[in-house]
Amino acid sequence: MNANIAAILYIVSGVLFILALRGLSSPVTSQAGNRNGMIGMAIAVGTTLATLWSQGALDIVTLGLILGGVAVGGGVGAVIARKVPMTSM
Repeated sequence: MNANIAAILYIVSGVLFILALRGLSSPVTSQAGNRNGMIGMAIAVGTTLATLWSQGALDIVTLGLILGGVAVGGGVGAVIARKVPMTSM
């Protein structure tokens, strides 16, 4: 992947994270904020994987570490989301 394209995608991802934080500050905009955060994270992880693959640095260990981190983070987030009542947020 071209370094300029990767940089643009990371900037887009960062902007989406900022919009996510802004959106999560209000119950009315929380769904849009959550969506922005998920899209931003997908772009960031996808860009990282594409960059590593284009450089020939994406081996099974690296892929396992990245996907393992995504799985652990998603699992912890899912457990916390199920346990914390919405009235506590």
